[in-house]
Amino acid sequence: MRQFLDFEKSVAELETKIDELRQVSFREDDTVHHGVDIDDDVVRLSEKADKQLRVLYSKLTPLQKVQVARHEQRPHALDYIQAITTEFTPLAGDRVFGDDQALIGGLARFRGQPVVVLGNERGADTESRIKHNFGMARPEGYRKAQRLMKLAERFGLPILSFVDTAGAWPGIDAEARGQAEAIARSIDVCLSVNVPVIATIIGEGGSGGAIALAAADRVLMLEHSIYSVISPEAAASILWRDPKLAPTAAEALKLTAQDLKRLGLIDQIIAEPVGGAQRLPAQAIASVAEVVAAELSVLLKLSGEALKAKRRERFLAMTRS
Repeated sequence: MRQFLDFEKSVAELETKIDELRQVSFREDDTVHHGVDIDDDVVRLSEKADKQLRVLYSKLTPLQKVQVARHEQRPHALDYIQAITTEFTPLAGDRVFGDDQALIGGLARFRGQPVVVLGNERGADTESRIKHNFGMARPEGYRKAQRLMKLAERFGLPILSFVDTAGAWPGIDAEARGQAEAIARSIDVCLSVNVPVIATIIGEGGSGGAIALAAADRVLMLEHSIYSVISPEAAASILWRDPKLAPTAAEALKLTAQDLKRLGLIDQIIAEPVGGAQRLPAQAIASVAEVVAAELSVLLKLSGEALKAKRRERFLAMTRS
């Protein structure tokens, strides 16, 4: 069942009416003409709903973009990995403490090319969300990522990451096991490996928990995804001690794909279906696959040293702008 966001209320009402009309069964004494009238109503309302959806999504505010990025029905990291790769073999554990299901990864083939894939997995229902800790990794998750990135470097495999997390897990247990060090080390490994690294922000890219997988040669963002050092709600609480000012914070944070592209912090925006990736997940995933394939074909032509040098210059340039 489709879930609607607050600002989609007008569309929700129309689509509910469409569903009701489609469920109307003909009575024995109904005429063919009556059935045609119902079909006409469905077409008319569908066109109206589509038009309203296009208008709504053409002028989303930053906070509305946040809502879309967090939509529970958006495709998650495992959806992308399972759809665009073959022979996916998950690899578990950090060889230090344990396995963190919030951060998944392993070996796969992407259009015939052997790769290492990584991603923050949020889960699709209550049980899986608890299992994956809502995509918020602990230190062992980031150390698993480091292990897999180093494995990719050893065997000359490109790295594809799919970022979707509110941030690293902030619990006492994570801090006790060295959360900050684990994130910093992951960023360092991202920057230092001599193989291509392509990161795609598929939903919410939050804080260091996202950068740990996104210090890449190419950073791509879905049209309605977000990427920020802090959530709007947290920023409003810290700066103004009022979470109700989240809309103001969202505007100031410049967290949308469009803002970040304009600032030169990401490389490309990937268009989503009208109404967001949650409406047509397969289409959104296919679009990501096409862009990743195009970028990878370019990066594979560069030597390891050239990749590292360009990556270093890329991030140093950000500090100078």
